[in-house]
Amino acid sequence: MAYKAPVRDLTFILNEVLEIDRFTNQPGFQDVSSELAQQILEEAGRFADEVIAPINNPGDKEGCHIDGSVVTTPKGWKEAYHQMVEAGWPSLMMDPQYGGQGMPSVIGSAVGQFTAGASAAFSMYPGLTAGAWAGIHANASDELKAKYLPRMTTGEWTGTMNLTEPQCGTDLGMVRTKAVPQADGSYRITGQKIWISAGEHDFADNIIHTVLARVEGAPAGIKGLSLFLVPKFLVNEDGSLGERNSLECAGLEEKMGIHGNATCVMAYENATGWLIGEEGRGMNNMFVVMNEARLGTGLQGLAIGTAAYQAAVEFAKDRLQGRSLTGPKNPDGPADPIIVHPDVRRMLLEARAFVEGGQAFILWTALQADLEKSEDEAVATKAKDYMGLLTPVLKAYLTDKGFHAASLAMQVHGGSGYTEHFPASQYLRDARITMIYEGTNGIQALDLVGRKLPANGGRAIMSWFADIDAYVAEHGAAEEAVKPFIDGLAQTKKTLQEATMWLMQNGMANPDNAGAASTDYLNIFGLTAMAYVWAQMAAAAQKQIAAGSTDPYYAAKLQTGRYFVERILPDADAHLKKLKTGADVLMAMPAEAF
Repeated sequence: MAYKAPVRDLTFILNEVLEIDRFTNQPGFQDVSSELAQQILEEAGRFADEVIAPINNPGDKEGCHIDGSVVTTPKGWKEAYHQMVEAGWPSLMMDPQYGGQGMPSVIGSAVGQFTAGASAAFSMYPGLTAGAWAGIHANASDELKAKYLPRMTTGEWTGTMNLTEPQCGTDLGMVRTKAVPQADGSYRITGQKIWISAGEHDFADNIIHTVLARVEGAPAGIKGLSLFLVPKFLVNEDGSLGERNSLECAGLEEKMGIHGNATCVMAYENATGWLIGEEGRGMNNMFVVMNEARLGTGLQGLAIGTAAYQAAVEFAKDRLQGRSLTGPKNPDGPADPIIVHPDVRRMLLEARAFVEGGQAFILWTALQADLEKSEDEAVATKAKDYMGLLTPVLKAYLTDKGFHAASLAMQVHGGSGYTEHFPASQYLRDARITMIYEGTNGIQALDLVGRKLPANGGRAIMSWFADIDAYVAEHGAAEEAVKPFIDGLAQTKKTLQEATMWLMQNGMANPDNAGAASTDYLNIFGLTAMAYVWAQMAAAAQKQIAAGSTDPYYAAKLQTGRYFVERILPDADAHLKKLKTGADVLMAMPAEAF
């Protein structure tokens, strides 16, 4: 099975649904057009298909190797990365001040889906670099930015984020890595970090680590943490590489999936580092990196689901088993292809509806990241609110459903999917981590109900409701083909509103109620977001049909969307019913009874 980047799907979203030509008055869009977007996506899709996808499965089988502290990536991976750098893909969204191309996030997120779909493990090397780049760009001194960002922009140097330690994952207030200030303004960093993706490899001459540590004498807990830039090799004043810093990879993790990515135990022993931002602001500064990573993880989960769906469709069309319930469809063969069976169709459409809705959800959200830079204060404020509100939803919902799509794809493959002769197994294994790292999905749900909803007096969720109401009102007289999408969106928004009111009334009185409701609430929110983008896609597809287009793509888009509205969207009501049961059934049993 050969992965094919979904170029048509994403150009449809960019150019016909979001209509990016409307945003030429916004920062970053002045030189961007729908024609340019199509050209970029076609070239990015070709690169993903021809360079990255072929090394994905062999890289999974071979994995990374460690000899002492030297890590080697699978055969062909270093060469593919160097091709990526030479083609300029890592610099696509980077600041032109540091040699980047300055493309909007919405374009970069489309390209990112191709890279992650072609190989999730490979995509993590440039993905982690982009996150570290963002943290340095947002918070570091001009001196540090000038010294490190240009070569991170090109991809000549890569980057990481170092948070987790053996004794702490989510609870970063327990971080023990220490930083001792030096007379020259640098710090000596000592400690151990675990599960560091792309922590050591053979792609680049230097790796720039962003490390969370506690300055000697700082208070315990989150408020005592600071963020540091710690390079693998020190950099001389002229930009050349100096001596090796006192840090190393102490081991590689043996993992369930993403075998081609080096997941490292990193040991720092009086390593030289420099403060990013101010002392005691480490978590604030790291959130830039973490939010970037959470959005990237949601994208990754969705992209794996896309690849898994493609593999399942190909298998279902080729695999002959049984006869159609309504009579043979392949009378000259020994059996019919399994795609004739209703339950196989159910699994394929279930995966496809999530995949195509998720693609639009990612790009709609990425557009908000671009609008945060608007010179119109009201536009920028709303976009910032939406980014805060939607980041945990996008990360958790799309990784849950990406894994679900991969599981459905394995089921379509039957026993063949459980073997390593077909790609279904790798997709399922690779997808599973996305629900865990960058903050488990349960933590994302708690973040949504505990922090994002009440922020600024609930301004973001109120704005979200108002925008949906306005969209429903504007399209109230929609054509018959679109009306079910508008009605479904209106009803699901009411369900989300009811769930929000329940949380307001019951969550503050008993915080366990909020915790018990959080995952169901996030699912209702995810369904509402998907209903919103599916309504927009349906309207765009029907517009082309009404204008006389006979392209079957638009009819297929509406048919896929109908499955979402009729067979997935009703799940919102079940989530609301479960949400309203509160915490009693979860908390009544004493711990010793488990």
